[in-house]
Amino acid sequence: MNPTSPAVRKNHLLRKISLVSIFTFVLGFAWSAGYAQQRIYDFKVTTLEGKTLKLSKFKGKKILVVNTTSVETNNPEYAELEALSKRYKDKLVVIGFLAVDFLKRPGTEDFSPRDRSEYKVSFPLCAQVSLSGPNIAPIYKWLTDVNYNHYRTTEIKWDFQKYLINENGELIAEFDPKIKVTDPRVIQAIEK
Repeated sequence: MNPTSPAVRKNHLLRKISLVSIFTFVLGFAWSAGYAQQRIYDFKVTTLEGKTLKLSKFKGKKILVVNTTSVETNNPEYAELEALSKRYKDKLVVIGFLAVDFLKRPGTEDFSPRDRSEYKVSFPLCAQVSLSGPNIAPIYKWLTDVNYNHYRTTEIKWDFQKYLINENGELIAEFDPKIKVTDPRVIQAIEK
């Protein structure tokens, strides 16, 4: 067959188009998969003191992420989280995120976070974040969306909703705000 014939040129053109299409598909898939597969250890968050906290620091430990109240510094759940953090210090890290979503309650004034010492906890407390909507914090997008966490899609209902991540960085449990950290279901998931 003549290399300059229309049939040969058409065949070469189709091969080039196929290769470009395949390359574009693979590149697009790799990009979207990488974005959707972001791991918990890839996140860097800001502490209440304004420092960067790399979650990769906690590889090999379970992580309990809790959206905490900024308003009630003496909330008994802080003491329960602190006791849990100390009890399982070798295998669990508790990280609290001060949430702005439930901050404004009827009849209350606007609020800014207190000094860290007022919360009376030693586990990491992170700066205020949004838990939903267009300004959702990236870590909460990961925690609440099955496309990112590969566990399930959830909605934050109120202060002290809990997300448990295993030693491999996989989300393995989510606990409603009404479930205390002293609940046997929480303890069993941590000890598993």
